[in-house]
Amino acid sequence: MSTDCLFCKISQGDIPAKLVYEDESVVAFRDINPQAPQHFLLIPRKHIRTTLDLSEEDAALIGHIYLVAGKIATQFDFADEGFRVVNNCNEGGGQVVWHLHFHLLGGRQMGWPPG
Repeated sequence: MSTDCLFCKISQGDIPAKLVYEDESVVAFRDINPQAPQHFLLIPRKHIRTTLDLSEEDAALIGHIYLVAGKIATQFDFADEGFRVVNNCNEGGGQVVWHLHFHLLGGRQMGWPPG
């Protein structure tokens, strides 16, 4: 855990959030600035700064995050119509919180290219 990291504080319960999913390694909650009717953030409890900071030992964690994304999409009834999972890496990729996280977006038609 990073003591100054917003997402670490959320995952540890130090900052309140309306969690839609949690287990020993992943926490998920609604994005405060939604870009789709259904927009959730999925974060590992382990502090990992960016995608580039992942190691081989994190492979199962990332697979688990994708499984959780599917469970949430099913739970909130947008899995069958389709959804997008997005990870932004570094400033040029749109990352603004320096804790690895994945956006789960659904409930509308997604355009391509994403922009």
